[in-house]
Amino acid sequence: MSLADSVRANLGPTFADDLRTRSDEELIELFKLRPDLINPIPADLTTLASRATSAPSLIRAIEGLNQWQIQVLEAASLFEDSFTCAEIVELTIKGAEFVVKELTNLGLLYKDGKKFRIARAVRDILGDYIAGLGPSVAQVIDFKALTKAPSGAIELLERLMWGPPRGEVGDIHKKGGVIEWLLKNKFLIPVDSKTVLLPREVALHLRGGKLHKSYLTGAPSLEGKSVTQGESDRAAVASISSLLRLVSELLNFWAEETPTALQSGGLGVRDLKKASEHLSAEENYTAFIAELAYQIGVLSIEADGRILPNANFDIFQTKNFEEQWWELASCWQSSSRVSGLVGRVDSRNVTALGSELDRANAARIRRIIIDSFEVGISPTLDSLTNTARWSYPHRRALTINSETVTWMAREAEWLGITGAGALSSFGKKFRNGEKRLGIDAALPAPVDHILIQGDNTAIAPGPLTVEISRQLSTFADIESRGSATVYRFSEGSLRRGLDHGHTGEEIRSFLKEISKTPVPQPLDYLITDVAKKHGRLRVGFANCYIRCDDEAIIAAILKDKNLEHLRLRQIAPQVLVGDAESSDMMDELREAGYFPSGENGQGAVIQLPVSHRAKARPKPPRIVGEIAAPSEDILKVAIRTLRTGEKSAPKRTSGELPRSSSSETLDLLNEYLGKGIALRIGYADTNGAVSLRIIDPLSISLGTLIAKDHLTNGITPFKIARITGVTRA
Repeated sequence: MSLADSVRANLGPTFADDLRTRSDEELIELFKLRPDLINPIPADLTTLASRATSAPSLIRAIEGLNQWQIQVLEAASLFEDSFTCAEIVELTIKGAEFVVKELTNLGLLYKDGKKFRIARAVRDILGDYIAGLGPSVAQVIDFKALTKAPSGAIELLERLMWGPPRGEVGDIHKKGGVIEWLLKNKFLIPVDSKTVLLPREVALHLRGGKLHKSYLTGAPSLEGKSVTQGESDRAAVASISSLLRLVSELLNFWAEETPTALQSGGLGVRDLKKASEHLSAEENYTAFIAELAYQIGVLSIEADGRILPNANFDIFQTKNFEEQWWELASCWQSSSRVSGLVGRVDSRNVTALGSELDRANAARIRRIIIDSFEVGISPTLDSLTNTARWSYPHRRALTINSETVTWMAREAEWLGITGAGALSSFGKKFRNGEKRLGIDAALPAPVDHILIQGDNTAIAPGPLTVEISRQLSTFADIESRGSATVYRFSEGSLRRGLDHGHTGEEIRSFLKEISKTPVPQPLDYLITDVAKKHGRLRVGFANCYIRCDDEAIIAAILKDKNLEHLRLRQIAPQVLVGDAESSDMMDELREAGYFPSGENGQGAVIQLPVSHRAKARPKPPRIVGEIAAPSEDILKVAIRTLRTGEKSAPKRTSGELPRSSSSETLDLLNEYLGKGIALRIGYADTNGAVSLRIIDPLSISLGTLIAKDHLTNGITPFKIARITGVTRA
């Protein structure tokens, strides 16, 4: 036996040895549980074992464990050598043997005959004081002496019993005290003159031989009020309808009133507030809608910073309601961006559409929270938090606490995954991966008409078609939303329509066409009056002049105290000039009650476009986080590659690579060309490292061997000068 084999035998079997005993089905299960192990596919099982026991891969695997699995893994980490299921049960409770099997399937534990071992790096990942235990001592401790302990000794030990095991004392050298007795009898370990540690053996003795205070083998049941399926679905339908309407409304608004991103990135606070006021929605809801639109690629940030909908938005609006909702909900579920961080008091620099919203484990937490909801019960925040925390007890990037659960549950309600706090039928189907959710049948069909009232309002008795909604919103303000939407016509809204290129006659004709009721006379007069005033006062775009044929209006502007801060100067009977930007000048005049319009250098009125679209291609934020589950085809390729790699590996007994002279190499290659017989060759890479390859030689040309490589299962060229030797496989 070689020295390496002798050392290996003393250390026991390795994880690679365990992998070699696993069937293809068991390896496939491992890859489904830990997809990072085949991303990319390793060359052989030794490489796979090395990757599986590396710290980054182990951290990912451990973060997928629930609280009960973590407790069993902590128990296993206490054993320096191999251990049995019975020993784990003794430290925990009955049922732990099933978890040992689960951890073995995950590759966190591996078999040593009928016993088990733990990957060494797991202990480092779990931390110094696993389950609140201190270090072990290599001394015999007489626990019977505790019956004779001085007053206060047991109470002091019990304070350290459940961890942390480290305590501060006055002075360990003080004579005649409780500390001196505990140190003398090995119930405490001195660290320095003021610090002591509780040994592992003492803590386990005080805990009655159990590692943890309590064990919960399943997620705690939800507690809350009962909600019928009908109530939940009705609330979900209202949420879905509002969400889809507001996504379109926000992007149409930004197409006309385009915000600009901050220099540091993201949507400014003022622009977010302005958008939320337009939607009559809370700012956190508006930020959530903007994030969804940004992530599905219908909203772009241009090179000059303008935030605009793009051509994908027009395609999005042609889809039916169910397709639109599925796209939004699927993106939300898999996204690493957390819109709940926007507007937090302690995160003033976190803005919607900014780069600070990514949290690597956000998608995992969302799935856990969605899976925690049940049909028929609206859980309390504490109950939902406890249930989700049991499934994900870890603390990295984004932790499960009441604040995080509040964000996620609120967003699930906004999306309609839940309704009235309980899982809706749509959310249940979505969670199960069903494609047909029944949303189109549940939502009211779009309508193509409105009902104009005598008080300058119009009622849309349902969701309007895209074209009518977009055009109506240009010259009417939404006053209230719900199953029916109320629009109001005012001087300001009609002026906005005229600014966007509509004439008064076009507005009047459009309303007559889509309204089931006649246009009231007061509204007709209002349209005529605003159209008559519009454009009489013109603002030039050249920092900045005001021109008007009516000298009385010029005089009124000069005398208007509300405009004194503009410091206007008259340079002609019909012309004023000022230092303000032309756009700011128009805003000031409108607020003062005037009706200006823009004018270009040739004196023509400038009509603003109805809707802008981004010219640049959409660049949705990169999703950071989980590795996607491998497909069946990838799994098959991985198994074939690993099995082939094992055949290609050097013989484990000798570790020798084939060696032959140049002439022998050429003779053997020529002898087996095209015969489908596998050969073992040693092949040197550009750095001089020699690896073993199994090939089927096909042809030789210009000093290059063309062969089928069993490792890649493809046709590969090999430089003959780099082949160190050839033998039959």
